[in-house]
Amino acid sequence: MDIVSVEPHIDITIDENEVIKGAKEIIKTIRPTWPIDQLLFKEFKDGITNKLVGLWYPEHYSEMILIRIYGHKTDLFIDRKAETRNIRILNKAGYTHSIYATFNNGLAYEFIEGETLTIKTVRDPIVYQLIARRMAQMHRLKPIHSEMSQKPFIWPKTEAFLSFVPKAFANCEKQLKFEETIKPFAVLKDEYNFLYEKFSHSGSPVVYAHNDLLLGNILYDEKKNSVTFIDFEYTAYNYQAFDIANHFAEFAGTDHPDYSLYPDKNLQKAWLKIYLEAYNETNIITEEEVEELYGEVKKFVLLSHFFWGCWALIQSEHSHIDFDFLEYAAMRFNEYFKRKSKLGF
Repeated sequence: MDIVSVEPHIDITIDENEVIKGAKEIIKTIRPTWPIDQLLFKEFKDGITNKLVGLWYPEHYSEMILIRIYGHKTDLFIDRKAETRNIRILNKAGYTHSIYATFNNGLAYEFIEGETLTIKTVRDPIVYQLIARRMAQMHRLKPIHSEMSQKPFIWPKTEAFLSFVPKAFANCEKQLKFEETIKPFAVLKDEYNFLYEKFSHSGSPVVYAHNDLLLGNILYDEKKNSVTFIDFEYTAYNYQAFDIANHFAEFAGTDHPDYSLYPDKNLQKAWLKIYLEAYNETNIITEEEVEELYGEVKKFVLLSHFFWGCWALIQSEHSHIDFDFLEYAAMRFNEYFKRKSKLGF
C-alpha cells in the first residue's frame, strides 16, 4: 500500500497551559477565512496522554477541527512520525479521519461524528460486531514503508518502556506508594524476560495492528451503524492475538478499571467468530479455529497488562494530566500476576 502525500507543517509550539490560544493560531493558518473572534471551542477531558480541543464556526459543528497537543515528554516513547504515517494509511483505506496539518507538538485533524464507547456499549452485540469486523479489516492491510518494520513492535517498545521506567520518585508520598504497590525493577525485568521467552515464537500472525483499542479510541455512530478507530500512537505490525486481547482488557474501563468486566468465554468466542469471518473473508469458521484463537488471546492478555503497567509508570513520572498513573500501573501489574497464576505459568 502506497503512503499518501504529507500534510503541511506549521512551526508553532502550543503551551499546554494556553491550549485555546495556541489552537486559534493553528486555525488562522489552516482556516484563514474563519473569524477567530466568533469561534466556539470545546476541551475534551477523556484522554490520559494528550490534550485535545475542538474549534468550529457557529452552526458548523460538523466541520469542527480537532487540535491535539502531545502530552509532556511523550516523545520519549511515542514515534510521532510513525503516528502521522499510520493516520495517512488508514485514512486512505477509509477507516479514519484526515490530518489537516502538523505542528511542533501536535496535529490538527478532522472531526468525526460518534460517541466514544462505554463499558456497556462495548458489550452491545451490534457494536462489538462492528469492532470485530473493522479490526479484522485493519489487520488485513499490508502497508509497506522503508521506515516501517514488519516485525512485532511489542518487544522493542516494551524494552524502551523498561528503560524509561522510574526507579524512584522525588515526591515522598509518591515514593512510598511506589514501594508499597509496585514490585522492584529487577522483578519487572525478569517478567519481561519470561514473556519474551514464552511469546516471541508465537504462532499468532503478525498483522498491522492498532495496539491501543481502549474505549476512548473507538467512536460509534448509531445513525450510520459504524465504528471508527482513532489515536494511532502505537499502531504497528504486531501479534494478532495481542491486539484482540488488548481490546478485551479494555472492557474494564480506564478511570476506575473493573477487571471482572473482562468478557467471559462465550462473549469472547462470539466476538472471535465474527472477527475470523471478516479476517478470512469466509462465512465458514470452525469451532476449532475459534478455540485456537481464544487460547492465544487468553495468553496474550498477560503481555497487554505488563505493557501498559510499564507505560503508566513512565506517565506517573512525566505526565501533567490529572490522573493517578501510579495507581493504574499497580492495577495493571496486579492483574498481570493474577492471570499469570491462573494460567499456571
